[in-house]
Amino acid sequence: MAKSKGNRVQVILECTEHKSTGKPGTSRYITTKNRKNTPDRLEMKKFNPILKKYTLHKEIK
Repeated sequence: MAKSKGNRVQVILECTEHKSTGKPGTSRYITTKNRKNTPDRLEMKKFNPILKKYTLHKEIK
């Protein structure tokens, strides 16, 4: 019997530095994670095109 694909979920990553700048818009990325291997919230350095630099993005919701 094949295993179900229930461990992989879609998550949204949002920039942490963008709100403090006062510039309009938000920087968000959609990715997937394995809920079994990483139960805590995801944190990654991603490119923010509005600020034009790499910033820390954290999982929301």
